[in-house]
Amino acid sequence: MKVGRFFYANKTFFGLVEDSIVKVVKSLEPLKVGKESYSIEDLKILPPVKPSKIVCVGLNYKDHAKELGLELPESPVLFLKPPTCVIGHNDSIIYPQHMSSQVDYEGELAVVIKKECHNVKPQEADEYILGYTCANDVTARDLQPKNGQWTVAKSFDTFLLLGPIITDEIDPNNSPIKTYLNGKLVQNSNTSNFIFTVQELVSYVSSIMTLKPFDVIITGTPSGIGSMKKGDVVEVEIEGIGKLVNYVI
Repeated sequence: MKVGRFFYANKTFFGLVEDSIVKVVKSLEPLKVGKESYSIEDLKILPPVKPSKIVCVGLNYKDHAKELGLELPESPVLFLKPPTCVIGHNDSIIYPQHMSSQVDYEGELAVVIKKECHNVKPQEADEYILGYTCANDVTARDLQPKNGQWTVAKSFDTFLLLGPIITDEIDPNNSPIKTYLNGKLVQNSNTSNFIFTVQELVSYVSSIMTLKPFDVIITGTPSGIGSMKKGDVVEVEIEGIGKLVNYVI
C-alpha cells in the first residue's frame, strides 16, 4: 500500500498511489477506495498526515554516534516537535535568519501511527503502524547549546518535512537512506544501523505517552549532517518511499 494526502479543486483527500494514478481513499482503516481517480501530476502533494504530536529520537544510528564520538545510549533519547513545524513535498523551509546562522538538514525515516496505542510490546508494534515516510528534522544548530535544550532549535515553522507518501512495503529496519544537498550526496546509510529498531521505539514511546492515529515518530538521523543556506535544495530519499524535495528560502 502506498497512500498520500492531496489537494485538488478545493478538496483535501487521502489517495492510494498506483504508479502515476491516485485513487481517492474513503477509509484508511480498513482501506476502502472510491471510484474517483486523478493523475498525480494534477494534484498538490500535501504532508501525508496532520499529526497531533511528533516524537523524535535524538540519537539512533551507530554511524552518527561514532561521528559525534558518543557512547550508544541505553534507552532512546526523546524530544518533541510541534505540529506547526510540518510541511510537505516541494514546500519551502523558511530560514529564521533573525535568530539563527546555522540551519542543518537531518534526513530520517518517519513512522506513522495507525491507531491509538499505549504500553505496546515490541512484538505487537507492527499492528499499530500505518506505514513509513521520509522526514527531514531541520535544526537551528547554533541555538542548541545556547538554550541548554532542543525545543527552540527544532521548533520553528517549516522545520519538519514529511513525504511524499506513506508505504508499508519496506523493511523499516533495513532500508537505504540518503540525503542530497543541491544534488550532492551528503548522507548515505541504512536503517540497519539503528541502535533501536522501529518496533522498540514504538514500544518505548507508547510506554510513556499514548500515541494517536497519524502521530509521527522520527527515528534519528545517520552521519553526515550539515548546514543549508538560502537557495539550497535538500532531498531525502528512502528506497521504496521516494524522494522528499524541499527548498530553503
